[in-house]
Amino acid sequence: MQVIDIINHGRNNELILTQKDIPSPGDDEILIDIKASGVNRPDILQRFGLHPPPKGSPSHPGLEVSGIVKEIGCNVKSFNPGDKVMALLGGGGYAEFCVANQNLTIPMPENISFTEAAAIPETYFTVWNNVFRIGKLKENEKILIHGGSSGIGTTAIQMCKEFGATVITTTSDKNKEEKCYKIGADMVINYSKHDFVDIIEKSNYRNVDIILDIVGGDYTNRNFTIASMFARIIQIAYIKGSNVEIDLSQIMRKSLMHSGSVLRPKDLSYKSAIANDLKKNIMPIIKGGKLLPVIFKTFKLEDAYLAHELMKSGKHFGKIVLVE
Repeated sequence: MQVIDIINHGRNNELILTQKDIPSPGDDEILIDIKASGVNRPDILQRFGLHPPPKGSPSHPGLEVSGIVKEIGCNVKSFNPGDKVMALLGGGGYAEFCVANQNLTIPMPENISFTEAAAIPETYFTVWNNVFRIGKLKENEKILIHGGSSGIGTTAIQMCKEFGATVITTTSDKNKEEKCYKIGADMVINYSKHDFVDIIEKSNYRNVDIILDIVGGDYTNRNFTIASMFARIIQIAYIKGSNVEIDLSQIMRKSLMHSGSVLRPKDLSYKSAIANDLKKNIMPIIKGGKLLPVIFKTFKLEDAYLAHELMKSGKHFGKIVLVE
């Protein structure tokens, strides 16, 4: 089968189209004929040796796929060859075939395309886990989502709004501002022109209950400034750096919780619990035509490098997907 693999991990890395054997499913696994693969920032980090796949996962990137079940392991009871599915992977999605654990595989709703389905697993698992399981978002709470134009951001805006939150987000230009409003944001701040702290402090949206942060760096203490008493700050990336000096006095005065999470290295039971939550709470909404992923652009598998260049440019709004 054809795969996109990484050579020379680090500054001089390359993505190459190469051949590997089609994997065989284990007892609890499903072999998927891949129709589409979601592109995520960890895929780029993996090229630089910063986000390695878990032990036992394929070396080639790709964390989420959609496709058709080709073969099933002997313990698989909920899926059959021919079923349309989407799945969360530890790696190996940039390929024509992959194996996925049955517990991390979700039946594909009839009302969405393979492209849309491939944009769901990594992103929706991440948002649900961080905002709802860790952050425990409640109806009528205010949430600040940094990076509202990303795949995570567009998903979080829609999901939080669907569950009754007031949604504030940040983005980089006027066009993206308008798009964030269209998918449900209540307040959008253009961080290239305005200080999000000043804008929020002068608005009716001050005292934020949850902050989903992908920025880190100098945003860290500024997040504390606009946080409410007992607010939860969830760190899922650190574009501006992971080494920061923190003002502990703000955490103590406000009784803040600052947590962090990376999904990829979590064990099967942890991820399976998230999958079950999504099946119960999110998939019925998607089947009803809401909470659909925002697709910005698709690329052929062999053009994965171009997809990564687009993601690195930050010019996209929503998800980038590789298709067959």
